[in-house]
Amino acid sequence: MQKFTTLAAIAAPLPIQNIDTDMIIPKQFLKTIKRTGLREGLFYEMRFTVEGKKIEDFVLHREPYTNAKILVALENFGCGSSREHAPWALADFGIASVIAPSFADIFYNNCFKNGILPVVLPRADVDTLIQHAQSTSNSITVDLPSQTVKAGNHEFQFTLDPFRKHCLMNGLDDIGLTLEKAASISSYEAKTRAERPWMFA
Repeated sequence: MQKFTTLAAIAAPLPIQNIDTDMIIPKQFLKTIKRTGLREGLFYEMRFTVEGKKIEDFVLHREPYTNAKILVALENFGCGSSREHAPWALADFGIASVIAPSFADIFYNNCFKNGILPVVLPRADVDTLIQHAQSTSNSITVDLPSQTVKAGNHEFQFTLDPFRKHCLMNGLDDIGLTLEKAASISSYEAKTRAERPWMFA
């Protein structure tokens, strides 16, 4: 998992409440267990018509938002089913941070496991960021070490669990956390093998 420290990037405004995981990645794209190739399904029913024609005015189809790495949305982002394909699709598109007033718990937790920083800010601050993202100066800086979001002359502070912050800044998913203990695990296994060799026969 890539380390997350400071991200200065184009922010795409998506001022919609209750964006659920089926909207993020519809069920027909859940046949794979790979984390790549899902960008095509991201917000598919918002990006394409039933006939598969591109909806040109959807935000991620318009410049400069085609290169967005930050998404600014409204309350209850990621609600619905617990599919981990939702953060996979966002990450595969290049979205590294989502800013919203609130998130569904399971989606929020899944973001950290996939290198995405979900930032919770008050609705008034999010509205300001959406207006900024809709302007010609649409770059936003998300600074994890200082836990701030900067947009033009605005700066907002967000809170984050210290352990989750540590994991993101060091690029540690569940496997990475386990590997940090590799020396202790190997030592324990060697000791156990010496003390109880019959277990390994």
